[in-house]
Amino acid sequence: MTDTTLSPEAAARAAGHREVRFRSGGDECVATHVVAAHDDLAGPAGRPVVVMAHGLAGTVDSGLLPFADGLAAAGLDVLAFDYRGFGLSGGSTRQRVSVTGQLEDFAAACRAAAALPGVDPARLVLWGVSLAGGHVLSVAAGRDDVAAVVSLTPLVDGAAAGRLALRHHSPLTLARSTVDGVRSRALGSRRGPVMVPVVADPGQQGALTLPGCKDDYLALAGPSWRNEVDAAVALELGSHRPVKQAKQVGCPLLVQIADFDRLAPPHAAAKAAVKGRAEVRHYPGDHFDVWPGKDFFAPALAHQVHFLTRHLAPEASTERADDR
Repeated sequence: MTDTTLSPEAAARAAGHREVRFRSGGDECVATHVVAAHDDLAGPAGRPVVVMAHGLAGTVDSGLLPFADGLAAAGLDVLAFDYRGFGLSGGSTRQRVSVTGQLEDFAAACRAAAALPGVDPARLVLWGVSLAGGHVLSVAAGRDDVAAVVSLTPLVDGAAAGRLALRHHSPLTLARSTVDGVRSRALGSRRGPVMVPVVADPGQQGALTLPGCKDDYLALAGPSWRNEVDAAVALELGSHRPVKQAKQVGCPLLVQIADFDRLAPPHAAAKAAVKGRAEVRHYPGDHFDVWPGKDFFAPALAHQVHFLTRHLAPEASTERADDR
């Protein structure tokens, strides 16, 4: 009997997945291009294209592709990429979260997406979840080539996230994270960074240690994901406030809020939504409950498809162009 099982590479090709490489800051980033299943959203210049990125220490193979496949089925091309230092992307400094660096990578991914065959470079869609849910507000601010933004369970205010963490962690746990971050910043240039697990059990050392976080993240983790991150991330995100840039987003914005989110404060996401005049969707769950395999993945994806197809239909794009 002939074995008809497809290899992972063949399955990816059959699903319309293509590897794309682009440069950012002198390093090579690796992305997956998921080709639109049809041309229903195509205009004279081509199809809209979604630029998609993960949250804290996440990789494309850790839960992003089911979202990408769903959007591609609706007629959007998707370019999902790994930041420098994570997953399949290059970079000599590994597993270190730099907000500035990730925003540079996002901008470079936008340029790469605009150059893909068959897409309209003036109809970019920015899609981000968690930490990247804040990044998309920063990247979209002031741009006229971004046609829509999707911000899923976004982290938009580091100070608010710190206050939320105080409600769910002991002072000793937070103090230990701060000390690890300071040590990593101080010693990193000479001895290398202090690394901690991305997810760990409650009471253990790690970036995310709330009950359930470890199981939820590991359920998504792909082969390129590593359970470690530079401990300085605790300091990096403390002053991070993309909520301030939400009012500069001039295109349609969808903000999707998990009402019982213990990691990305829901009230801060709601403030960003008001500033950005966003369409808002709520889900009665926690941070990871919108991911594949969870109760609110299907509704969250359906809301994204409805939002994007409504705003990116060729006639809608024409109307907005006429308004400008």
